[in-house]
Amino acid sequence: MSDQPPETEAASALWLEAFLADPDRRGWIITHNGAPAGFLMLSGLTNCNRRAEWGWYIGDPDARGRGVGRAAQALGLDKAFDDLGLEKVWAEVLADNEAALKAQGTAGFRREGYLRGHALKDGAFRDVVLLAILADEWRTRRAAVRKSLAGSHLIAA
Repeated sequence: MSDQPPETEAASALWLEAFLADPDRRGWIITHNGAPAGFLMLSGLTNCNRRAEWGWYIGDPDARGRGVGRAAQALGLDKAFDDLGLEKVWAEVLADNEAALKAQGTAGFRREGYLRGHALKDGAFRDVVLLAILADEWRTRRAAVRKSLAGSHLIAA
């Protein structure tokens, strides 16, 4: 998710068309109060090692800090491990993105590596933290996370 967004509506439409046609990727629109608020995607689904890279963001400022990302992560991890049969989900997070690092950590992702000068963002090369969660780790945390989210009315019980 550190890539630069498409610059035009036509470029966005081409990106979406290619995304939807790619069997290696799946994505879901994150909603808040019935409106689109962000996007979550998995890529690398055809990998024989049953692992995929994941990325997500909350683009709507009104949805940030309200648990929408936590709920999206929980539902996304359920999809990844239960519906898609993955064993591992991993992510690259910009090292200075403290909010994303905290959110991923809360979901149970653990740090697996650090890549210096790895991603070009806003004209500068930035460091990236590698994070991952295994299916068994999520299954251990799942009930408590979902109970907390249901208690906050962020997902159905």
